[in-house]
Amino acid sequence: MAETRNATGAELHELGAAECLSLISPGGVGRVAFNGSDGPTILPVNYRVINGAIVFRTRAGGAMDEDLRTGIEDLEIKIAFEVDEIDVARHEGWSVLVQGPVHHVADDEVRWVADPGVQAWAGGTRDHYVRITPQRITGRRIQTL
Repeated sequence: MAETRNATGAELHELGAAECLSLISPGGVGRVAFNGSDGPTILPVNYRVINGAIVFRTRAGGAMDEDLRTGIEDLEIKIAFEVDEIDVARHEGWSVLVQGPVHHVADDEVRWVADPGVQAWAGGTRDHYVRITPQRITGRRIQTL
């Protein structure tokens, strides 16, 4: 359903959860947003969708790893994950926002999420897997008619 149309004739549409997952399922680069030790933080990560969850890698003991831990058993941290594709020349594109709890993948579970496609572009060792379990998935598409 179209929400708005701008002067160029582009329309903004809300996307359903299934379409959102279809758009992000190939994996690639997304952005993780969370409340870090220095305040609101947004960082790019290489990710894959594995069994309906967003999986990415980070450095064990690194800043992101530490910021995504509570130190309290059974207390979850909820974060946001965003992926988009924009065609600036055509004024078209889409964005998907996934919100949910983040979990550090235990060593005995790594074989279920280990995927050659989850390779960080950043240098250094990224040997720790992190999983976001989607609780809310929303998206929008803007396209010129």
